Amino acid sequence: MTSSTSPVTLLGAGISGAACARVLRDAGIPFVVRNRGRAVGGRMSSPEVHGRRVDLGAGYFTVRDDGFRDVVADWASRGLVHEWTDTFTVLAKGKAPEQKPGPMRWGSPGGLRSLVKDLLADIDIDATEADALPAGHVVVAMPDPQASRLVEVPDPVDYDPVIAVALGLSADDARRLPFDDAAFVSDDADIEFLARDGARRGDGAPVIVAHTTSARARRHLEDPAGAVPTVVDAVAALTGIGAPEWTHTHRWTFAKPSGAHDRSHGIVESEDRLIGFAGDQWCPEGSPRVESAWRSGTDLGRALVDRLS
Repeated sequence: MTSSTSPVTLLGAGISGAACARVLRDAGIPFVVRNRGRAVGGRMSSPEVHGRRVDLGAGYFTVRDDGFRDVVADWASRGLVHEWTDTFTVLAKGKAPEQKPGPMRWGSPGGLRSLVKDLLADIDIDATEADALPAGHVVVAMPDPQASRLVEVPDPVDYDPVIAVALGLSADDARRLPFDDAAFVSDDADIEFLARDGARRGDGAPVIVAHTTSARARRHLEDPAGAVPTVVDAVAALTGIGAPEWTHTHRWTFAKPSGAHDRSHGIVESEDRLIGFAGDQWCPEGSPRVESAWRSGTDLGRALVDRLS
């Protein structure tokens, strides 16, 4: 067992870092959270675009993990989340739309970032970016390629990029969309997912968000806005709608893991200190999700409590 009176430094305030912080706080382990900028949430990003929040990162979350189910039940009791849909549409050029049932997907009226903010309520955030690994015990809660800039990651997992494009539609075009909630796009070179942001947020706004394929994103990492004309054309070809009234673009260089670790978290001991790793890439079931990131941070927090108590 390792003991220490100095605080653990948590790098990253996405949902895995927030979940880890909650465990440490409840156990009385001192810690500080450092995050580049004060906008917590990581890839659960919900910036304000044209006067309303838009989910530009994770599109939704599911609830399979029993521990996460308890967290979601609390959020639901306070009106922070709602069930969205268990059926997505599959779109492909030249084919009729098909319905694809699946697990219940959940949305948030305040945007998914609001859920990370709730986990971090009453926890101060140090809004500075780490350009080197801090002294003492450290939690690195970020994608492996980013973590690798600071420390050697055990068997690092690569990530695929995505460019998210929000499109503001006319009311007529919003009514013409061939899907009610969201759509997986099949065999398209440019886009792979579309979501009605007004449906998942619950306000009915005529806004959709398109996620590009990783191949398309890689062509535009230096100039994300350059992907917009191609995305607009691809959406029009799939849905039959006209040009949007406005667009907003966000680049996710490390959007989603292309593989997964076989554990829910990692801990290495180096020079009498612990370095922990968490994130959606630490998911032994092999299916990275929001709840996988929450489980990763929670399990890492409990492991640190055992070692540091």
